[in-house]
Amino acid sequence: MRTTSLHYSVLATFALSIASTHAQTYSNCNPLTQGGCPADSALGKSVDIDFTQGASDSFTPQGNPTYGSNGASFTIAKSGDSPQLTSKWYIMFGHVEIVMQAAPGAGIVSSVVLQSDDLDEIDWEWLGAQPDQVQTNYFGKGQTTTYNRGAFSSVSGSQSGTHKYTIDWTADQIVWQIDGNTVRTLTPANADNQYPQTPMQVKIGAWAGGDPATNPPGTVQWAQGPVVWSQAPFTMVVNSVSVQDYSTGTQYTYSGTAGTWESIQAVGGSVSSGGTPSGIDSSAPAITSTSSDNPMPFAGTHKGSSTYVTPSEWPWVGTATTLATSASVTNTNYPGLPSGWTVTSSGKVVPPSSAPVIDIPTRFLYLIALSLGAGFCAPSFRFRVRP
Repeated sequence: MRTTSLHYSVLATFALSIASTHAQTYSNCNPLTQGGCPADSALGKSVDIDFTQGASDSFTPQGNPTYGSNGASFTIAKSGDSPQLTSKWYIMFGHVEIVMQAAPGAGIVSSVVLQSDDLDEIDWEWLGAQPDQVQTNYFGKGQTTTYNRGAFSSVSGSQSGTHKYTIDWTADQIVWQIDGNTVRTLTPANADNQYPQTPMQVKIGAWAGGDPATNPPGTVQWAQGPVVWSQAPFTMVVNSVSVQDYSTGTQYTYSGTAGTWESIQAVGGSVSSGGTPSGIDSSAPAITSTSSDNPMPFAGTHKGSSTYVTPSEWPWVGTATTLATSASVTNTNYPGLPSGWTVTSSGKVVPPSSAPVIDIPTRFLYLIALSLGAGFCAPSFRFRVRP
């Protein structure tokens, strides 16, 4: 079997590994507006990932996260740094817990984002200038018809110690919790027809939203910048991540263009709404404040168009300037598991039994591809390349 797709994917991955790109979150293929989008690889189970034991191959790294006895570190040392991890699998309703310490520093943003291919989104965001609060947010299908989704809640010492932040997401409600205490809830009835309900990846990272060199004034203002680079480095630390997928199967696919959870199909499993809760969680305290002027994430021609224009608002910032590549990028070039691959309870990605297990550092794949060309059989990986 001869194919050129692997060569292009490896070339694009190599470019990604050495490019100093900024935090960008977008969909390479929106299944509600584009045809031929690939299926989403399903987690379909629960995983507990301990970053104090090193990197997990459940995640695709960008921007060089590092690992030590306290977990994964996402360090911003200079303009353009934006270390990030993106899960190779999706969940269709689920429970996500992350034990972490937010990064300090004016203009520095720590983020945990759940996002789907059709631009549903559930967020945690910490501003480095505010050590005692955290922002929660959500979006449905990339719509920005209203600007009151963001809300701030109190959390004591987010930068001086670790806390457990939780998102519990079902068809009936989203519950945000800090150390087991509910700080916000959202139901479909009060989500202005924008309730997130399609398969999501988990994205973790830090970026310099307050860097005037790479962001527009509105983003710098929202991030409470500008960044004081003489105080760098700024580090976000993640000890562990636990994820439970409430649905099962190997892949999630979209049926039609409605983008409702009922239209999602699970290959080899079933879509679960998350069960029937004992009742909508009404124990959330009053929100500290709402945000009506934070930068909106979906702008320009972003929403699933065939022509992508890099937006200038969070969670996107300017494109990389240190490397240009002409690698062919298609809608299959984003993190995802090939069909038939599985994930163990510890978060390890395992190939089919018929496939050899080869542990090759990403930086060597480009050289291998150039040496061997495209004339060999290999699993079809899906890489996501950001400009």
